[in-house]
Amino acid sequence: MLMPSIFGESLFDDLMDFSFPRTSRPAHRENAQNVMRTDVRETDEGYELDIELPGFKKEDVKAQLKDGYLTILATKNANEDQKDDNGKYIRRERFTGSVSRSFYVGKKLTEEDIHAKFEDGMLKLSLPKEDNCKVEQEKYIKIEG
Repeated sequence: MLMPSIFGESLFDDLMDFSFPRTSRPAHRENAQNVMRTDVRETDEGYELDIELPGFKKEDVKAQLKDGYLTILATKNANEDQKDDNGKYIRRERFTGSVSRSFYVGKKLTEEDIHAKFEDGMLKLSLPKEDNCKVEQEKYIKIEG
C-alpha cells in the first residue's frame, strides 16, 4: 500500500526502519535551506541585516570579518543518543549541524564599524556605507601610428 508523502518523503519511513540509520539524507541537509533567511535594508547611514536563526542561542553564533567578507556561522550540536523521560528518539527533525553565510561588505570596514545584536532568534547587524568611492572609469592608452 502506498502511503501519502509530505515534502517528498513518507511520514512512516523512519517508523519502519529506525534500527537502520539513514546516512544518505541527513536532516541538516533537508532543513538547511530554511535557516539563515536574511532581510537586507538600505538606510541613509548604511545597511541593516536581519538574519533568522531560530533555535540558536547567542553562544552558537559567530560573526567574522575577513578580506571584505562578513561571514556569519551558526553551529548547533546534538547528542544522537539523547533520551528524554519517555525514551530514545526515533526521528529528529530539528536542525543540527552548522550553517554559514557570507556577505561582501567592502575592505574599508573594520570590526568596530559593525554593530551586532542577537535577540529572540534574530541576529541584527548594522553596517555603515563605505565612503563614496569614485567609480573607476575605463582609461585607454593612446596608440600612435
